[in-house]
Amino acid sequence: MMNSVVSGPAERMAYKDSTYVIVSKIAYLIGVPKRIFENQHEPPQLETFQQLENDKNARIIRHLCIIRTAIERNFKYINDKMRVEYKTILTLPQFVPADSINQLLADGVNFIRKSNTMLVGHIIEINRIISDRINNCKQLFPLWLNWKYIRELFIMPNGLCEKGTQAAAAVYYEHIRLYPYQMYIHWMPSDQGNILFNDKRFVSLLYHWHDDEFTEYNKVSDAGSYIKDSIYDFIDASQKAVIVVDCENSDPYKLSATLRRLNSAYTEKITSIILFDDIHTATAWSILEKFTSIPVEHILIERIKQNKSLVDIRLTARACQEYYENKVDSFVIVSSDSDYWGLISSLPKAQFLVMIEHDKCGPDMKAALVNSGIFYCYLDDFYSGDSEELKTNALFQEMRDYMEKSVQLNVIDMLNDALRATRIEMTSAERQQFYDKYVKTLQLSISDEGKVSLVIKVK
Repeated sequence: MMNSVVSGPAERMAYKDSTYVIVSKIAYLIGVPKRIFENQHEPPQLETFQQLENDKNARIIRHLCIIRTAIERNFKYINDKMRVEYKTILTLPQFVPADSINQLLADGVNFIRKSNTMLVGHIIEINRIISDRINNCKQLFPLWLNWKYIRELFIMPNGLCEKGTQAAAAVYYEHIRLYPYQMYIHWMPSDQGNILFNDKRFVSLLYHWHDDEFTEYNKVSDAGSYIKDSIYDFIDASQKAVIVVDCENSDPYKLSATLRRLNSAYTEKITSIILFDDIHTATAWSILEKFTSIPVEHILIERIKQNKSLVDIRLTARACQEYYENKVDSFVIVSSDSDYWGLISSLPKAQFLVMIEHDKCGPDMKAALVNSGIFYCYLDDFYSGDSEELKTNALFQEMRDYMEKSVQLNVIDMLNDALRATRIEMTSAERQQFYDKYVKTLQLSISDEGKVSLVIKVK
């Protein structure tokens, strides 16, 4: 077996705090044995294995890959048995896992064709089914990950002809110990240790293999234990804590990611999240409460002058009110704006923790926080690879709003106008049948340039 763990201290530091979501899914799909997932010292996570076991599309790809690798590993032995002893792969469980064949049959997939008298025919059929079905697993991976790169791992080059399978087999045999857990994938094998060591390592390599570069490392790594423990200590030491958010100077997706990665045993001690939002900021703030269990108060602040926001003044005033009237002694300020130093210095007995963003907060503010003994952390450091749902919901909301403003079409009025223009008379029954058959079945057509039109479906 290939090296299953990267043991060098330099590499461990380089991939510190990486996640294991992507590599666990890849490991499952290519057929890595379950015992690897059960070994706590190996990267693939058992939780992911158990989740994907309930996904029919993932199961099918997994067991096709298991059988394909088994045949590749034992091709000569299986081929000899079939040729000399007239065996079939169904009667060779020592080489081809019967459990995988049975699971595929249970899932409605049979790669064994009566016409396949040669072993290579089974490989070609497996390759065909994988090629047809691998896109069914696309939804398992986030939108930010290039699916084309993932898909190619499962597609044997020229795998629908004998020559292509022979070429792939030759590469596999020569470099078998370099393949992840010796399972077949399509790549240019090289001695790079365990490519499934963690998400950060795997995704970086995956993009590099395609002459591309992956840079969004907050999607494949999470804040370390020091940062999280410091936040937990802050919450533990508070009598009553709230989160106040300057929506103008914060990212809703990063804040949502941060809250999701914190232990709920601590976040449930936070009384509320108070959003101070200008009318010009992101839609996502209005739906943030759907993605956190902490009560959210959303304050939308109108502008007196269009070029002057009142968010910082309202936030400061409300924080003082929370401190003096509601006995809040601890504030988590989510903002990269230095204007809030005035708030911090005006409440010397209150406790503060500040969440900022790398590219928005200057060195002076960070130095002032350090000199005052106030802990700050970066929202960017928290794992954001699972922020897709919030982003999708925000996009849907914006698109619905846009359509309500831009699309004003009543199909009943359209039909009435058409009848008047054509001077066609219909009975109510005839009109209803026409409406049901043609109007209610209107289809949306979108051109490559994004132009939308309605198409009448004529059977």
